[in-house]
Amino acid sequence: MYRVSWLILWQTKFMGNLKPRCLSNVIQLIIGALLLFAILSNAGCGFKLRGGQALPDGITQIYLSSQQDFTPFRQSVEKYLDLYQIPWVDTINGNTKDSTVGIFLMPDSLDRRLLSLFPTGQVAEYELVLSIRYQVAFPNEEPQFVEFDVTREYQDDPDAILAKSRELDLVLSELRQQAADKMIRMLPSLSRANPASE
Repeated sequence: MYRVSWLILWQTKFMGNLKPRCLSNVIQLIIGALLLFAILSNAGCGFKLRGGQALPDGITQIYLSSQQDFTPFRQSVEKYLDLYQIPWVDTINGNTKDSTVGIFLMPDSLDRRLLSLFPTGQVAEYELVLSIRYQVAFPNEEPQFVEFDVTREYQDDPDAILAKSRELDLVLSELRQQAADKMIRMLPSLSRANPASE
């Protein structure tokens, strides 16, 4: 005779008897399930946290060489290889040739692009452009030439030359570190044997 909705019956019978404490546990359970779903869906799409850099399959170390030893950029690359716990050498061993990626750093260059001027005609702001060039050679593959730029805006002040000179050194150091980080993060995608790069 009377049509009773199952939803209304469920709400009155089960939800009506729930105490506020028990209701908060149900909400926490639902939020936990949604959070778990979000984490698993990100893991399924290849998302990785930034700290976990991995070499392509079959690669155990990096051979690092450059035209000039002890350049600031090479030191930044060495620092980031150590930071990511990636083994690297500066001399290659014949036994590990098939599991070593070779990176040959070419001299980096710094350009300045004018962005704005003071009313007196002096430079007020410019963009620093650090150009990075290197060759990477994976085992049994042709060497690849890679080039990219890292940029940063920089404000100049002709009245504080000494302070601005120190600030410029710090900005250049940060640019080199950013470029070294980018270079190492790009490595897995450069390998032709890596399915993710195709």
